Amino acid sequence: MTVSTHSVSNQVPPLADYDVFAQDAALSEAFARHIGPAVAEEATAELSALGRAAGSARVQEWGALANANPPMLRTHDRYGHRIDEVEFHPAWHHLLDRAVTAGLTDAWSRPHGQLRRAAGFLVWSQAEAGHGCPVSMTHAAVPALRHQPELARQWEPLLTSRIYEPGLRPPAGKAGVLAGMGMTEKQGGSDVRTNTTRAEPLAEPGTYALTGHKWFCSAPMSDVFLVLAQAPGGLTCFLLPRVLPDGARNGFRIQRLKDKLGNRSNASAEIEFDGTTTVWRVGEEGRGVATILEMVGATRLDCVAGSAAIMRQAVAQATHHAAPREAFGGRLIDKPLMRNVLADMALESEAATVLAMRLAAASDGAAEGSAAERQLLRLALPAAKYWVTKRCAWLAAEALECLGGNGYVEESGMPRLLREAPVNSIWEGSGNVQALDVLRALRREPGALNAFFTEVGQAAGGDDRLDAAIKGLLGALSDLEGMETRARRLVERLALVLQGALLVRFAPPAVADAFCASRLGGDWGGAFGTLSHRAGLAAVVERATPVNGG
Repeated sequence: MTVSTHSVSNQVPPLADYDVFAQDAALSEAFARHIGPAVAEEATAELSALGRAAGSARVQEWGALANANPPMLRTHDRYGHRIDEVEFHPAWHHLLDRAVTAGLTDAWSRPHGQLRRAAGFLVWSQAEAGHGCPVSMTHAAVPALRHQPELARQWEPLLTSRIYEPGLRPPAGKAGVLAGMGMTEKQGGSDVRTNTTRAEPLAEPGTYALTGHKWFCSAPMSDVFLVLAQAPGGLTCFLLPRVLPDGARNGFRIQRLKDKLGNRSNASAEIEFDGTTTVWRVGEEGRGVATILEMVGATRLDCVAGSAAIMRQAVAQATHHAAPREAFGGRLIDKPLMRNVLADMALESEAATVLAMRLAAASDGAAEGSAAERQLLRLALPAAKYWVTKRCAWLAAEALECLGGNGYVEESGMPRLLREAPVNSIWEGSGNVQALDVLRALRREPGALNAFFTEVGQAAGGDDRLDAAIKGLLGALSDLEGMETRARRLVERLALVLQGALLVRFAPPAVADAFCASRLGGDWGGAFGTLSHRAGLAAVVERATPVNGG
């Protein structure tokens, strides 16, 4: 009798061929809550199609290939001509093509555009997060360009196009373009007012020549960039095309690509401007920070949505693994301690998703002229960006551990999620920058605080722990003197109170109860899996568990 020495059992099949949107209860419910009835059916069908693509085995393979084959820099062609081109694996182009076709570079041309795009960004980023960088910046360049209407008329149709056309060619001959950004320099980082790149006015009004460098330039293969430089009137925002109308390169020199912790599929570069003779001013001279902040506001929302995407995918993988996997005489998902860990992560993920969708809806309201929504965003967006992006890395690490040694292996996809998680906490301002921005809003814009408490006040009376947290927050805000040292704690409380209020109003009772007890009521140890025993935890986990083929 021959006995096989190798048989495979108790291994969990990959999570594939499922609808990333429809099987995310928190996302689909939040989207339905905010979307207008006139477009709800169309928008939901569109997101479900994107969700099925994101969950397909084919697209998952694209994501793996794009990260296993990172971009390569070619500074010169075979004849010695300077070309400064970045080459990508075909999988990268497949991912970007689907993103652009799905309208993820355009939230400006249809009702509820910010909400629809943010939900799509959250769905599609679960397939692969790195290519979300050029997608985000292309989308976000539009409001900044509108400070210079004649430039907006020329470039906006190309930036919002649903046609992806890679390659460096004159923009007028392309059906769609991508945008990048260059703000920080080696001597200053986030302190952009120390930038040394010079902009010298040319004879044609509104045009300049640039000389200088950028320490981080995101997506250097893009067609056009928003950059900051010192003009005669002070720090100013400029639009810089890579290729001029005659096909000549516009003095945009790529010195090297950064070797990064994560975000491997995407290129980030150090660049120099040498012979950059055609750039256009965007906004007034000396108002560069205020102008480019229009772009930063949109990309900060994507940091929240992108982190929520990583968190959701991490929870989906962990719960999918634990559902059939057996250990110590039963299924992992039925073990009280593992169920506690999974439920705790599911709470974090749902709170992040609900908050991201509320901010996206507020962005639509602000675009339509709502002062209250604009004021809410002024405070809630940097607070959310601070907190959600911080929680992302911790959750990704815990979810990886749920798969044990399998999670530490590249084939599982979990290491890629863990490496990707920190980028959004750094991009568009690190934690301290966000905390200081919140303090700035509190001191200069009292309407923002009023809008915040009006929002959370809608949940008043729904949970005693939330009510106590709101009262405590009011006390903490009564004296802003010397607040900088305590700013991170304050911003954390702002984010948690807002998340708690949204969950009390809209989430299932088991979710809202567990969140308020742990995050607001102090019944929590801090690490994931330290919730007190609550009868509803099994329901919380079940709600977060996707199903293959669903």
